[in-house]
Amino acid sequence: MAPPTFMGLTGRPLSLMVSTVATTGFVLFGYDQGVMSGIITAPAFNNLFTATKGNSTMQGFVTAIYEIGCLFGAVFILSFGDFLGRRRAMMMGGSIMILGVIIQVTSERNSTPLAQFIVGRTITGVGNGINTSTIPTYQAECSRTSNRGLLICIEGGVIAFGTLVAYWIDYGASYGSPDLTWRFPIAFQIVFALILVLGMVWLPESPRWLLTRERYEEGETVIAALRGLERDDKETQLQKQIIMDSISASGYAGRKGTPLKAVFSGGKTQHFRRMMLGVSSQFMQQVGGCNAVIYYFPILFEQSIHQSHNISLLLGGVNMIVYAIFATVSWFIIERVGRRKLFLWGTVGQCLSMVLVFACLIPGTTAAAKGAAVGLFTYIASFGASWLPLPWLYPAEINPIKTRQKANALSTCSNWLFNFLIVMITPIMITNIHWGTYLFFAIVNACFLPVIYFTYPETARRSLEEVDIIFAKGYRDNIGYVKAARELEFLTDEGIDAKAREYGLVEDVRAGKQAERLGGELEVEKGV
Repeated sequence: MAPPTFMGLTGRPLSLMVSTVATTGFVLFGYDQGVMSGIITAPAFNNLFTATKGNSTMQGFVTAIYEIGCLFGAVFILSFGDFLGRRRAMMMGGSIMILGVIIQVTSERNSTPLAQFIVGRTITGVGNGINTSTIPTYQAECSRTSNRGLLICIEGGVIAFGTLVAYWIDYGASYGSPDLTWRFPIAFQIVFALILVLGMVWLPESPRWLLTRERYEEGETVIAALRGLERDDKETQLQKQIIMDSISASGYAGRKGTPLKAVFSGGKTQHFRRMMLGVSSQFMQQVGGCNAVIYYFPILFEQSIHQSHNISLLLGGVNMIVYAIFATVSWFIIERVGRRKLFLWGTVGQCLSMVLVFACLIPGTTAAAKGAAVGLFTYIASFGASWLPLPWLYPAEINPIKTRQKANALSTCSNWLFNFLIVMITPIMITNIHWGTYLFFAIVNACFLPVIYFTYPETARRSLEEVDIIFAKGYRDNIGYVKAARELEFLTDEGIDAKAREYGLVEDVRAGKQAERLGGELEVEKGV
């Protein structure tokens, strides 16, 4: 019997296709994140949406309302994600984004263009919030342990490529007609959304989600297809059993969903602690100042470093090239260096970059301000290599199967809530406190270091089920979870099964059933 196929693919080619389509969702995310940077101060845009002209508060609101939509999308997944599944949620997210884009680009002067644009941008955000809450979970649950970190880092890293494309399309469109200046850059994102929606029509659902829904045959089929094996192969059955044991340990087996209160529980599974680790990583990504640089890089150059609009757009495009190049760095080092060290070194780089920016802006001279430009470039390089992908990877692998969808949605809610806050206040801060804006971000980044060092356990080269054992070990042995991760040896599939039983994560169901069956046979023999 041949291995099952999806899209005519099985094994590694199928896994690559899953990663390609999932990654396109994050290219779309990055594109939408950067597209407003070159539009929000463009004369053609300001002449149609007159309230944005020279008004930093309104510019911040029009840009940041997208994050509110993203927050609503993440809350939707928090409520309905377990019911929908990963595949249908991603198709829905892409379709909603297409609808939002159409509403934005059809804004006309003779109606209420700003209100229509804001509604369209909010709807687009809802779709993106659904996608960003779902795609990392889908990728993590479809990946092998050996390349899970790499694949999700690629997802996070391609955000930079999406932003790079948006910046250069903005720059090229600025030489076109007034309508082309802003309508084409916004409309172009439909291309990415279509790839996501159409690709997911033929790709498989997450095997872990299928097994939690008691769709055992379908889950077994997807496991076999992703590994290029037959359904009755020993490895397929072992992987299925390990996942089923994890589901059983989480209390999920036989249920149709996870109540929200489960996310706030403790004990040997430490659901609440693990959820907070993911939420905190997304919180720190945003308040560290990344979107103050990404969204407003041209404005920072115009207002803080006193460059023309055209030169600011051009430098923004160059900065995004640096961003994209350094975003690929994590792809090559994530499994070798690990999550903790990359978090720590990225934080140090961001902090020192912000120190350089504010120090060079204090004198108020054009010559000194050029040093601030260097700081912005080194900041985006540090961010791209570390904090860009890691907060999308860490929540997807730190949370257990029972609460993974809801915990990941909560971490994404954290991202969008504080994304909105930073995007909303940055232009106001720059206008009112100037270099103090960058001093604020330098101090905030410095505060991250002890939190990461003392509370973030390493998950590199660990299976999702191994991570469960790290927290059970820390709880049972009454030691820190960073220490538990350091002390726990790397386990084989058989070792995971044994450790799960040692730490009380799984009752020996199979042994019980076997004893029950033997007992029945003995009764039969006695009767004979």
